[in-house]
Amino acid sequence: MIKLLFMGTPDFAAASLKALYETGKYDIEVVTQPDRPKGRGNVLTPPDVKVFALEHGLNVYQPETFRDGAFREELARINPDIAVVAAYGKILPQYVLDCPKYGCINIHGSLLPKYRGAAPMQRAIINGETRTGITIMKMDAGLDTGDMLLKYELEIAPDDTFEDLFEKMARAGAKSIVSALPMIIDGTLVPEKQDGSLSSYAAKIEKEDCVIDFSKSASDVYNHIRGLSPVPLAFTFRADGTQIKIVSARLSEKIQSLPCGSAVENGGLIDVVCGDGKAVSILSLIPAGRKKMTSAEYLRGHRLTDGEKFGG
Repeated sequence: MIKLLFMGTPDFAAASLKALYETGKYDIEVVTQPDRPKGRGNVLTPPDVKVFALEHGLNVYQPETFRDGAFREELARINPDIAVVAAYGKILPQYVLDCPKYGCINIHGSLLPKYRGAAPMQRAIINGETRTGITIMKMDAGLDTGDMLLKYELEIAPDDTFEDLFEKMARAGAKSIVSALPMIIDGTLVPEKQDGSLSSYAAKIEKEDCVIDFSKSASDVYNHIRGLSPVPLAFTFRADGTQIKIVSARLSEKIQSLPCGSAVENGGLIDVVCGDGKAVSILSLIPAGRKKMTSAEYLRGHRLTDGEKFGG
């Protein structure tokens, strides 16, 4: 039986681990991130990959770092034939990349060489892409620069949020790695070099990336909101400086003859005028210190001055 080292952390990775486990073809051991505090209570919470692994009797390792070389002994004991990496969250040192006989194989959430980096799904939606997919690739020392082995393309629907796309991509990643591994092991998949001139970088989402710029077109603002929903959420500020996180929105059919950033009530929704003169309708939001609510619920307790400027 093939010895497989699986390295991953969130539910995106857990979907692929589950699919590989269910084939019954691999002797699997797991590496994942350490348990982290989570939620308002800062409760120490195991990663999704760890939860699945322990439920199915798989050995789990959670190194804090690879820099001290302490994992070398465990890696030598495991002696994997192949390693599969999916949203692990740490850079792998060369000694890990070099260890498996058939290499380290990554499940990447874009059609490489486009959207290399940490946030390919969010950035694809924010940028208004209509297609994306999974690339199964052989890892090297660069950032998502290794040879491509298999691609699985899928559609980004006009109303897909990050959550919607994440679920699609998790299923696609699981399907792709199950198909690819036997061909990688028997040598029938031909590696394809990436064209670096076609590459783009999908940087990690930072707080400043979440601020809504209403001077952009309504389509751009709408894409921004759905690309960050349900986490970390795009946000704006009312005229009094109160922050509002936007959970869901749609393009408004009503034309508002008001300056960019002006907010008006529209049948229980909040329409905000954008740079192209069109508007987005806010459907649901999270006011500062409160839980998620519909715009109608919010407006019952928070008066909106007609034409009030959003954006601070």
